[in-house]
Amino acid sequence: MSAACPFCSPPPERLVGQTARVLAIPDEWPVSPGHTLLLPRRHVVSVAGLNIVEWVELGQLLTEIRALLLAELHPDGFSVGIEEGAAGQAVRHLHLHLIPRYRGDQPDPRGGIHRISPDKARYRP
Repeated sequence: MSAACPFCSPPPERLVGQTARVLAIPDEWPVSPGHTLLLPRRHVVSVAGLNIVEWVELGQLLTEIRALLLAELHPDGFSVGIEEGAAGQAVRHLHLHLIPRYRGDQPDPRGGIHRISPDKARYRP
């Protein structure tokens, strides 16, 4: 646990789900309604630092929160992502973004993750 890490001890009232090893909290700067972060309780910076039990619980909680968001907000799809280091990780504590997507939230959402490099985004007609 890192005293300066905002994800090591989020306030209990922010929790929207949890397992023994993984927490879910709303993103403070949501991309869309329902944008949720899943993070290990243990201070880990990279996905490579997760143990197998944390991976399983991350998947379990992802499935649970996704089902809740589907029932409550009725999104048309989801974006799921993790940034590490220079890829844009602002808080050095591993966190997975579960982002509900809605028809029309982007004029042309095709290509998804490929749009990180706009010159590579047009990989299909």
